[in-house]
Amino acid sequence: MRLKDKVAIITGAGSGIGKASALKFAEEGAKVVIADFDSEAGKEVAEKINNDGKEAFFIKVDVSKWEQVQDMVDKVIDKYNTIDILINNAGVTADSFLTKMSHDQWNKVIDINLKGVFNCTKAVAPLMMDKGEGKIINTSSVVGEQGNIGQTNYSATKAGVIGMTKTWAKELGSKGVNVNAVAPGYIMTEMVAKIPEKVLNKLRDKVPFGELGKPEDVANAYLYLASSAGDYCNGTVLDVNGGISL
Repeated sequence: MRLKDKVAIITGAGSGIGKASALKFAEEGAKVVIADFDSEAGKEVAEKINNDGKEAFFIKVDVSKWEQVQDMVDKVIDKYNTIDILINNAGVTADSFLTKMSHDQWNKVIDINLKGVFNCTKAVAPLMMDKGEGKIINTSSVVGEQGNIGQTNYSATKAGVIGMTKTWAKELGSKGVNVNAVAPGYIMTEMVAKIPEKVLNKLRDKVPFGELGKPEDVANAYLYLASSAGDYCNGTVLDVNGGISL
């Protein structure tokens, strides 16, 4: 029970890495806020956690909208009177080569993956600073460290997340708030499953293990940074990629 009675907001918790993390955090004793734009998926995750005798509730939110993020935080405070952990996990893709990428594709990914992280952190940070403790974990990507063909927008956001993480670690660390990032490699989520099998096989070949990651692998990294085990980590970017970046 490494997170016993901790209140954790996990964005994008309706599926993939976010869902795995919500289930993992609930197992570890956290009260989990399932924050997602997909009401059906988010409610299903919250229902599963509650049916298992743990505690969770769903809030529909578009993290790119400041008013919705602030409303989410207000609801969590009304219910629990605190927020201990924020996992900025929500993310989308809209892939295209630079010369073919539309402004809509660019803006969609920037709004969710970068602006959304800013919005959620801005809303939660003052609460954590006031009480002198808190854990903020941002989701970057191996693509944010290395770039990737067809992902100008996505790689830009994930590199930006690293920059924000390191900046916030310096700004908030003196107030007792840890800010870290996890940079997953290619994890078998619904998003990655859309990649053609031929391409997936090439990616597997680049991993020393010869396998792509599981959502639970990233959830375990979140857990480490969110728990007391990660208390001395601040400004860290934890790679969870099976060695694909070597």
